[in-house]
Amino acid sequence: MTLPTRLKAFGSVVLCLASFRPAAAQGTVPTFVQHAGDKSYVLMGADPAKGGTTTIPTVLAPVTLSFESKKVGGKPFVLDAGKDVPALLRSPIFSRFKFPTAGETQYADAMLRTTFPAAKDWHTLLGKPEVKPITVTIPAGYGYVLTSKASGSAAAVVDLEFVQKEIFKQLPKQDGKLVLAVTPNTTFYAMGDATVCCSWGTHGVDRATGNSFVLASYLNHAPSIIVDKDAQPLTQQLAEFVNDSLFDPLYQHELYEQHLNPASAPGNAVSWMRPASMRPGDGGRCGGTRVASTYFQLQPTDTNLKNNFPASEPYVAGEGKAAYHVQNVALMPWYTGSTESMGKTYSFPDEKILTEAAQPCPARRGGSGVATTPTATPIVPPAAGNGHQLIGYWSGYAGANGTFPLRDVSPQWDYILVAFATPDKNAPEGTLQFHTPTGMDPATFKADIQYLKSKGKKVMISLGGGGQHFTLANPARIPNYVSSVTKIVEEYGFDGIDIDFESPSLSIDPGDTDFRHPTTPSIVNLIAALRQLHDHFGPGFMISLVPEGTQIPGGYPSYGGQFGSYLAITYAIRDILTFIDVQDYNTPPLEGLDGEIYQAGHVDYHAAMTELLLHGFNVGGDPKQFFPPMPANQVAVGFLVGDVEVTEVDEAMDYLITGKAPAGTTYKLRKPGGYPEMIGAMFWTIDGDRRGNYNFSNSVGPLLHGYPAAK
Repeated sequence: MTLPTRLKAFGSVVLCLASFRPAAAQGTVPTFVQHAGDKSYVLMGADPAKGGTTTIPTVLAPVTLSFESKKVGGKPFVLDAGKDVPALLRSPIFSRFKFPTAGETQYADAMLRTTFPAAKDWHTLLGKPEVKPITVTIPAGYGYVLTSKASGSAAAVVDLEFVQKEIFKQLPKQDGKLVLAVTPNTTFYAMGDATVCCSWGTHGVDRATGNSFVLASYLNHAPSIIVDKDAQPLTQQLAEFVNDSLFDPLYQHELYEQHLNPASAPGNAVSWMRPASMRPGDGGRCGGTRVASTYFQLQPTDTNLKNNFPASEPYVAGEGKAAYHVQNVALMPWYTGSTESMGKTYSFPDEKILTEAAQPCPARRGGSGVATTPTATPIVPPAAGNGHQLIGYWSGYAGANGTFPLRDVSPQWDYILVAFATPDKNAPEGTLQFHTPTGMDPATFKADIQYLKSKGKKVMISLGGGGQHFTLANPARIPNYVSSVTKIVEEYGFDGIDIDFESPSLSIDPGDTDFRHPTTPSIVNLIAALRQLHDHFGPGFMISLVPEGTQIPGGYPSYGGQFGSYLAITYAIRDILTFIDVQDYNTPPLEGLDGEIYQAGHVDYHAAMTELLLHGFNVGGDPKQFFPPMPANQVAVGFLVGDVEVTEVDEAMDYLITGKAPAGTTYKLRKPGGYPEMIGAMFWTIDGDRRGNYNFSNSVGPLLHGYPAAK
């Protein structure tokens, strides 16, 4: 269960110069240092106070992506950006277009001239590019292709860092030149984890070559679910490069993984001790420590960020068939506040998009509007169960009031999953440990478990959690796993275990291609360990799985790495499995059985992804690798409190269980009458629901408990 704080840091407020090295020493494009108060930052070009024209030598690298996980006529599926080169050369990136605040010029030049309105006879232009095509092979586990049956169009979702490294294996040092690497209809995930999705690219200085670069997509005949068009992704990343020319995206991600200060990465960063910025138009989400976003490299003007294709309102440059869509971006005064040299224009090209400088975020926990002690009364469910269950994760967090005891869980919750027992880093491989939350007495905690069980509830211990790496690669370590889990279950009186080992745990090894006969040691050994635990405790022992979207439905377009990594486990223990509830929030865009693309946050997505399990599917699109349907009474749907509306959950569950489609639904269930035997809905977390005055459990619980008993 990935914590929502793991993913997203966006924007910045006050910039500082971090790890700056002179551009000449790196062989990057020309840059200049600009001051704002006592802070400094580096931009592309030459000092506006000195005037003149700087021409940036440019390399245009159209990228062909070849996917090993998708075959057409026995050959890898190919997406080729080469066909987009003529349109790119005509676009505002290289050609002169009229902009409202800067006259007729290129996009980047117009952006800089809008940032520095007092500069006269000053230009920063991209030169006519050298075209150097590149082909990158995407192995299984590093990305996948989505296609739209209705339009015949295709889009890719790929590993950003992998593609960057592969491109610059083929492009040697390009001293003083800007490399524009262009991918076709491609969105990216970061940190090698497809649940950290999605962006249109990245930018900065490549670690291996020292090249200044922009890596982004050009959108041509893209699936209709993608809102952005043509040059918009490229202009977004180009604008970010202009404002943060020494950024090192690979270093940034390494710092995050090591829990180090991201402000120490090269480039323009906000002071570590200052608050992040609010993101306008995005429901009040907080920002982070960089220009644009830390991981996704998106603009504060973007919406629909989490696990979806990026989307924002474009500026249309030109007219008719010669028109292009370019990105509305935040200018430096938005991040720093206005200065005498930069003026008070906060966005470009449309200055009405951002009308004031960035505002600091409020405190994250215990802030205004967060109910730490509920004022509503939890609804008591009927005494007799109907086979439908409300499932939730409990971590004991009560906001400003510290922890809240298990016995205070709303009676609507039927299955309570205690988060988490984690891998013991100081013990041999496979060993799990569990500690009650800080300040909570173990004896009282154990008594609360027995109290809930006396009320007919099931209390399970969840193993793993977001950010916890688990491996069981050595079969000799299976006893460590079995004995440590047995001790936890017996000591606390849990009814069973929940498996929550997220990416990169349990990643499928290269060459492991058949989910029915897995060869990846961690997967094979975990299956054996789960069977030993079941044999030890007997048939009443509960086992549940809570895979991320990549780990089950992600196995439909591609099988390998994190994609489909829970399929072998699910298939192998289906006879002893109590339920599986796929997370419908830690998931990138994916494809449904109808051949159309869906993304998180809609009833269509919940229906399409859940029916993959309920109906079965061809793993990796291969009809010879059919994953059989799961019984409906073993399937639940996973939701994230705070990331989904109650009405969306109610409508999704009602559609799946009864077949009654809410207005606006486009996905058609393969079983029109729905799946009345479905077990129910899961939420991360019970704690968040309680702080929200039981808004989910008091609505979804009565809905589930009010259906006729499953037959």
